[in-house]
Amino acid sequence: MEKTGGQKSTKIGVVSGKSMKKTVSVIVERQIRHPLYKKIVREKKKFLAHDEYEKCKIGDMVKIVQSRPLSKLKKWRVQEIVSLSPSETVKEAKDKKG
Repeated sequence: MEKTGGQKSTKIGVVSGKSMKKTVSVIVERQIRHPLYKKIVREKKKFLAHDEYEKCKIGDMVKIVQSRPLSKLKKWRVQEIVSLSPSETVKEAKDKKG
């Protein structure tokens, strides 16, 4: 019997906390239509993700991928940093100017 690996779930969110070693909390926001009122509603959910190299900073947009359980609440890994936080982008621009 051979197992076929399915697609691992990925989500994109913003790093909201970095208080633990090699762990970041990521807020993922999605929009759904309310079943009764038919209004578009924003839902937010917080995930704890493993950041192996501790490169993420608060405000960075990251892509997280589902993995095996790494601890009681940590079941996601940071796959890549999609974009830096706005304050980091301003610092880099100032550094380039000289």
